[in-house]
Amino acid sequence: MSDNILHLKDADFDEQVIEAKGVALVDFWAEWCMPCKMLAPAVEAVAQDYAGKAIFAKVEVDEAGETASRFNVMNIPTLIFFKDGKETGRAVGVVSKEEISRRLDALLK
Repeated sequence: MSDNILHLKDADFDEQVIEAKGVALVDFWAEWCMPCKMLAPAVEAVAQDYAGKAIFAKVEVDEAGETASRFNVMNIPTLIFFKDGKETGRAVGVVSKEEISRRLDALLK
C-alpha cells in the first residue's frame, strides 16, 4: 500500500477531500471485491507518479457506507475525481493507469 494514499472513513472524508484545494482522486473499494484488487496497483502507481500534485484516497465502502451512499457509489471499484472539493468525473470498473493519468492531467491544467 502506498504511503501517499489516505484511508478515509465517513468522519474524515469532508476534511480531507471536500474542503481540500486542488485535485483529489478517491478510490471506492471493498476487501472482497476482485476487480478492486485488480485496480489497486494502477491507483498506487499513479499515486506515486503524482505525489505532491494531487490527493489520493481510498474509501472502503463497508467501513464508510455513508460516504459511498452520499456519492451514489452503486458499483465498485469506482474512482471519483474531485477538483476543489467538487466532483468532476468518475470511472467505474477497472481502468488503466494511463486512463487515470490522462484524467488527472486534464484536471491539473
